[in-house]
Amino acid sequence: MKNLAIFASGTGTNFTAIAAACARKELDAQVALLVCDKPGAPVLQRAREFGVETFVFNPKEYPDKAAYEAEIVRRLDSKGIDLVCLAGYMRIVGETLLGAYDGRIINVHPSLLPAFKGANAVEEAVAYGVKVYGITIHWVNADLDGGKIIAQRAFPYEGSDPAEVHRIGQKIEHELYVQTIKQLL
Repeated sequence: MKNLAIFASGTGTNFTAIAAACARKELDAQVALLVCDKPGAPVLQRAREFGVETFVFNPKEYPDKAAYEAEIVRRLDSKGIDLVCLAGYMRIVGETLLGAYDGRIINVHPSLLPAFKGANAVEEAVAYGVKVYGITIHWVNADLDGGKIIAQRAFPYEGSDPAEVHRIGQKIEHELYVQTIKQLL
């Protein structure tokens, strides 16, 4: 059985999808650690419900990114993590974490990369008038949303409501992320 770490900053719907797939034995894995940079984030309650250990940190309590990433690496190593899954983790992964886990970090992004990188991808795509949206799972490297693409799924939407695009995309994310993790394991 493989050990997964999930990094999240918000509500944790992708965390729940992955943890539930592990609980159903759909994945030959367990979520061994949740890493969260937002004390009080709703994902922490979801982790408690699944009995998943958490590492919650406030980046401002560390002298720099290298310092808090070194602590993250220490905790990942102590859990024997095989794959790191970013799931709404709203921080750019730095050299310390990439150096230790290069080739073992994946991310889910709400656009058809390489188009619309960054935190406001959906809003930018709507403003641009996109008619086909999508979800991308990719390897994480030093470039923002620039790692090699592992999986993508497109969906049509001709409205102008970013919240609706997020809602539709989120359902696809949950399924595609679990499928991708299963293939990688």
